[in-house]
Formats: sequence, structure tokens, C-alpha cells
Amino acid sequence: MLLVLVIAGTLWFGGRFMGVPQAARMSLLGLLFVAVLGMQVALPGTNPLRQATGGSAALWLILGGFAAVIWAYRRLIMHLRGRVTAQTPDTPPKQASFSDTELDRYARHIVLREIGGAGQKALKNAKVLVIGAGGLGAPALQYLAAAGVGTIGVVDDDVVENANLQRQVIHPDGNIGMPKVFSAQAQMEAQNPFITVRPYHRRLTDEIAAELVRDYDLVLDGTDNFETRYLVNAACVAAGVPLVSGALSQWEGQLSVFDPAKGAPCYRCIFAQAPAAHLAPSCAEAGVIGPLPGVIGSMMAVEAVKLITGAGTPARGQMLIYDALYGENRTIQISRRTDCATCGQS
Repeated sequence: MLLVLVIAGTLWFGGRFMGVPQAARMSLLGLLFVAVLGMQVALPGTNPLRQATGGSAALWLILGGFAAVIWAYRRLIMHLRGRVTAQTPDTPPKQASFSDTELDRYARHIVLREIGGAGQKALKNAKVLVIGAGGLGAPALQYLAAAGVGTIGVVDDDVVENANLQRQVIHPDGNIGMPKVFSAQAQMEAQNPFITVRPYHRRLTDEIAAELVRDYDLVLDGTDNFETRYLVNAACVAAGVPLVSGALSQWEGQLSVFDPAKGAPCYRCIFAQAPAAHLAPSCAEAGVIGPLPGVIGSMMAVEAVKLITGAGTPARGQMLIYDALYGENRTIQISRRTDCATCGQS
């Protein structure tokens, strides 16, 4: 009996010292057990080899039974743990803890009392959808990526043009002709490899808006047409998802957080109808000063970080207006309308 135990110990610990995989060592112990059990059954009771290896098959059968019970118990525990930790398709994957590189990268956030480690973890677990990778979307995407927002979706059906580069700083000259979502994705992932970027190279339509918005915690709207703004607003209201909306014209920009689920107005509460085309010309028609989208887009990213982390007071019920030409800032209080066609009580 002692001889067999010595051989087994030599196979296990000697093999471990020599780097033999655990599965291979288990196989060797199994072969040893079968050999010893065979000797107990085949050899006569007076045989010296049988005496040296225990002298009875019953003893080895009992030992093998105990080993089988322990092995089965371990397999059962591993199976149950796998079922507990498995992620269902409707459950977002659990984010891993921060690496040393990430802790160093986000150190200036973590030392902020209003964000801290819990806030940075919330950013890592957050999913933010940005509509438009142009003037407002470009800086918002850059700063959301740099801030460590774990999953960022970006929707745009346009391609990078030379005329965009005066203000859409996320796109380099070499990406002219490339779809904006893929150009933005490349720059964001180059800036922060710890995030996931989901590019949607298509126009936002009624068919996909509601389902797409439901998959995110927060939406940023940087589009330049009222049709898409109303569509995004309706999808956010239906899903109960906050909407950070910005707009630009020439030297002036504005933004607000539309969140009827928290008592704030929605976009249609303030802009019940789209204005006539000549009253709201596009940037291509009226022009826009290059750094202005960076100012408003960055402010939109700040509002997003505040909403995700719970820091400060988001711009719910407020319209923030920045006049770059005269260096003026104004805040207008806005209220929810009970007769709003999108979020009203009717």
C-alpha cells in the first residue's frame, strides 16, 4: 500500500515539477490505479507483489469510489458556477475590473469627489448612442471615448468630405471618402483601446430607431435636420432614455437634456413644429465657425458624463445657449407641455 502511494506521489508532484499538465498526471494516476486493481484481482493472495500493493481489491475499490465521488462533486460545482455566471442574450456582459493602465488613464476622474471609482465604473458599464458623426458628434465621440464610456454606438450614413475637416476634427484628411462611422471608430479605438465602438453606417429610420435606442442608456443627438431630431426624440421618450441634444448655427450653439421620465420636457415640447427652411438654414448654407462644434459637442459629452455618474446637476429643464461672437452665455428655463404630441398626458 505504501509503495503505491509513493509511486502516486512521485507521478503527481514529480510531473508537476517537470511541467506535465494536470490532465496528463491525472491520466497516469488512473493507469496506476487500474494496474494495481488488476494485480489484486489476477494474482494469488500469497503473491509478494499483491501483498506489497495492499493485499485486497476491496481496499482499492473503496478508495476509487471516494475519488470518483470527489471528482463528480467538483464537476457539479463547476457546472453550477458556469450556469450562475453565464450571461443571457438580454443581459449586458459584466465588465471586468480596471487594469493598472486604466486606473492610471482615468486617475484624474477617480480623484474627483463627484465621480470617484464608482463613477468611473459606471462609465465603463454605460452604453451611449451618438446620432451623427459630424460637427457635434465628432467632439462628443472623442471625449466619450477618452472618458472611458464602455460601449459607444455611432449612427451616420454620410462619408467624410473635404469640407467637413474645418470643424469635424475626429476625421483626418486621409479618411476622405470613408464612411464617417468607420473613420470615427478608428480614431476612437486608437485613442482608447479599452472601449467598444459600434458603428451603424446607415440613416436612422422609423424601422430601427425604437429598437436601437432601447439598447442604450443614453442618447446624444448631433444631427442637423428636424426630421431626425423628432424621430430620435420620440424613440427616447418611448424608451424612457435621456436625450442630450445640441444644435449649431454660424456663431451660436445650444444644448439641453430632454428627459420626460424625470419631469423635464422633451424636444417637441420646445420645438412643437419644424421652422420654415429659410428660418433654420443648415451649416452648409449659413456657415459655422470651426471651433464652435467643439465647444457644444464637448458640453454634450460633459452632460453625458454627469448623467451616467450622477455628478452635479444635468441641464434638465434648461436650454444652454453660447454666443461665440460676443462671448456670452445664457440659460433659459424650459418646461414640459401637457399637450405635447410626443410626451404629453394625452
